[in-house]
Amino acid sequence: MSENLEETTRIYTGPAMIAQGLRARLNDLGIEPIIKDDHQSGITSGFAIGVPGQVRMFIRKDELVTAQETIDAFLKEIGEG
Repeated sequence: MSENLEETTRIYTGPAMIAQGLRARLNDLGIEPIIKDDHQSGITSGFAIGVPGQVRMFIRKDELVTAQETIDAFLKEIGEG
């Protein structure tokens, strides 16, 4: 999937383990989020940037209406919403 940040919106920033739970819920809706891990990408490239274990999750803007209720419920369950 090609990423165009003008067509995506960030829905979560935080620990990778929690992001995987949200990803699973979105997958149940037929939505595959884009997960950016700047720290891991930096290590792979030979320089470390970002915060270890922290990721940013994006979905396409046209999927937000479908996903919003699930995102809100998930964040409330984990105490972040």
